[in-house]
Amino acid sequence: MPKPDSPCRLTAKGPRIYNLFPLLCGSVQQWEDHLPRIAAMGFNWVYLNPFHYPGFSGSLYAVKDYYRIHDLMWDGEHSLEELLTSFCRKAGEQGLLVMMDLVINHTSKDSLLAEHHPDWFLHESDGSLRSPRAIEPADTRNVTIWGDLAEFDYHNSDHRANLVGYFSDLISHFLDCGIRGFRCDAAYLVPAEVWSHLITLARSKRTDAIFLAETLGCHLDQVAALRSTGFDYLFNSATWWDFRSPWLLEQYNAFRHIAPSIAFPESHDTERLASGLERDGLGDPVLVERAYRMRYMFVAAFSTGVMIPVGFEYGFRTRLNVALTRPEHWEQPLFDISDYIAAVNQMRAAIPVLNEEGAQRQLHTGDPAVVCILRRALAGSSWVLLVFNTNLQQRLDACVSGLDDDVVLAREVTPGRQGAAVSLAEALPLVPGEARIFVNP
Repeated sequence: MPKPDSPCRLTAKGPRIYNLFPLLCGSVQQWEDHLPRIAAMGFNWVYLNPFHYPGFSGSLYAVKDYYRIHDLMWDGEHSLEELLTSFCRKAGEQGLLVMMDLVINHTSKDSLLAEHHPDWFLHESDGSLRSPRAIEPADTRNVTIWGDLAEFDYHNSDHRANLVGYFSDLISHFLDCGIRGFRCDAAYLVPAEVWSHLITLARSKRTDAIFLAETLGCHLDQVAALRSTGFDYLFNSATWWDFRSPWLLEQYNAFRHIAPSIAFPESHDTERLASGLERDGLGDPVLVERAYRMRYMFVAAFSTGVMIPVGFEYGFRTRLNVALTRPEHWEQPLFDISDYIAAVNQMRAAIPVLNEEGAQRQLHTGDPAVVCILRRALAGSSWVLLVFNTNLQQRLDACVSGLDDDVVLAREVTPGRQGAAVSLAEALPLVPGEARIFVNP
């Protein structure tokens, strides 16, 4: 069995993840209807948010019973295990692997675990269950408390051992159902030793199981603490980048030595891209679609993995809600860029540099609206050059400066432009919102 951080794991094909949000997609049988089109877009993973039976708040992330399925997703006849096993099998027939959310920092306050094992949880001074909370670093008076949740006590060694045993059995159970990946919610809030135990035990059962750490919004030291745990991937902050500030490349180059990362243009935790564009005064559907194409190319080419939530390909505007979203909230598509996503996914799957976490740096282009990033292979001389016109209404030229000596002649791999030989020493014309990708010849 390979070690969790061995090269054979880190240089595997990067995950291309489609987030099938269960509350929007309905029953498990309805999930299955989406599988052919997900596969046609070139994704290799389907990610499911929690499908467990929720507590009183209805939030998917406030689990009441890990072994019972949410009523909305149930067919009224089969067990969670039967439904999930069938779904994983049908996903596999489409060439797709399935990953689930693993929520082990907390449960709902009315969970079965809180009822039967209250000692496994943290408590307030009055004996009540303690809720997890977050303090805003810039203003310590700004504290968010999730009142529907009860936080596990990993500080006590006896309780920690019981929790590790419980969640090892849970992971094993879902591996038996066909799950092959786990997105670990709020991974930075769970001790690294716990993750190390759980990941090691999971891989003793399935060497191909992968673990993704959700670490957004935490401090660098919290991410660094996960270095030796065996996580295969982290999620990066590319969705919030303004295409100019240096922080994203700084974060990328700091974190890539911990684990490869996954970028996304929007997620179930963020507003929809279309809503943000509309708030910024961009409502023209033509320009919005142009922005979507550019954003998808960027996140697909920026890091080892890429993820989109259901509806991104259609320009959905309504933010996904972990408690209130329902199938009737499915929207009329603003556009359909499924074919473009498929072409980009095919491109990135064929280029090894895009499936590993090599060094990156931003180059000057002569125009702040034109963004250029040089991405290097982990080993060897291969490279990829990303060039973006972030101006959605004006044609611009990219005059790239600061190129390395071996980055002059290139082969274009942009969908629709594949194969053309290009001199990067010359100005590159870019139509509004265009993204162009070049590799060494």
